[in-house]
Amino acid sequence: MAYRIEGLPPQAFESLFGRSDGELAAQRAVRVTADAPGRFPCRVTLEDAAPGEELVLLNYVSHDVDGPFRTAYAIFVRKEARVAASYEDVVPPMLDLRTLGLRGFDSAGMLRNAMLAAPGEADARIREMFADPGIATIHAHHAAFGCFFARIERS
Repeated sequence: MAYRIEGLPPQAFESLFGRSDGELAAQRAVRVTADAPGRFPCRVTLEDAAPGEELVLLNYVSHDVDGPFRTAYAIFVRKEARVAASYEDVVPPMLDLRTLGLRGFDSAGMLRNAMLAAPGEADARIREMFADPGIATIHAHHAAFGCFFARIERS
């Protein structure tokens, strides 16, 4: 089963970096500086920010459906994120190094399946979920923190 994982479009977040801390706060967002490797995953580049990099932490609606599974949670976006990552039939290293919660949704946005993927297992679990023809998309979340990482589409 072929699949595609893409980062979020950077244009959706560019304007945040020109705003003051007060303006960000009014939008429930915060400017942060990465202080350790592997702790600030950018949802545009699908890479971890390096220590010293500026990011914005904001609330993001990752599953915008008119139903009970509508989902919003905090995500990080790097200031220097200019191009959305794109991976075909391979899991980005940022995701493959973490334990993921995978949520499989049908075309109506209803949850049909969910499973955990330990580090190194994401590709196999994604293929296993897409073996069900009723699964239209999969959302990858951080298993512990619960935050959205990426949407996985059939290709």
